[in-house]
Amino acid sequence: MLGLDDRALDEDDGIERTAPVWAVFGDLMAGLVGAFVLILVGVLAVQMDLVTSLQTEVKKREQEEQRRMALEKALAVPLQNGRVTLDNGRIGISGNVLFALNSDELRPEGHQVLKSLVPPLQVYLKERDEMLMVSGFTDDRPVQATNLRFADNLELSAQRALTVTRVLIQEGMPAQRVFSAAFGAQQPVAANTDEKGRALNRRVEIAPVPKATNGSSTKGGAGG
Repeated sequence: MLGLDDRALDEDDGIERTAPVWAVFGDLMAGLVGAFVLILVGVLAVQMDLVTSLQTEVKKREQEEQRRMALEKALAVPLQNGRVTLDNGRIGISGNVLFALNSDELRPEGHQVLKSLVPPLQVYLKERDEMLMVSGFTDDRPVQATNLRFADNLELSAQRALTVTRVLIQEGMPAQRVFSAAFGAQQPVAANTDEKGRALNRRVEIAPVPKATNGSSTKGGAGG
């Protein structure tokens, strides 16, 4: 028979044998809880980033819509007369209205269109502290050999953009707020397969753009 001391010793041994199991279980649970907390924090961080990105995108779209509506309001009269078009913030003027084929000499009708744009654009640019980019485009047909003034379509589009820029300045647009760029036959808006499409591609676009940041300068002139 086991004595009292022997039974007590066995009970103590049982406690000593089971204690490490509970300790391991406790460590395991603590590790699982810690991992769960880390995962939860990560998920919350991703959700916050998504919410922030969504809010930024919504704000950006709202600003773009307000900008578009303000530009439409400023150009209400020219748009109503059908003299210009407005697409995604770009004011389009048909090349046929402004210039004869292969020419950079501004037509009287074109001069009047540009003159009508200056007052509303002046107000619009001043309110937003923006600049005006004048871009010249042509169709894909080579410049006629009889016209020796221009080496190619890029040079023709550059000179047309400069002509429009100079007229805008003459009509009151501050010189520091307008510059020109040339794209030649690049970026067509229609197929160059027929005269209708080529006429659409011969155009000048005027677009408000943000002011150049410090460290970079925007100069008047033609660029590719």
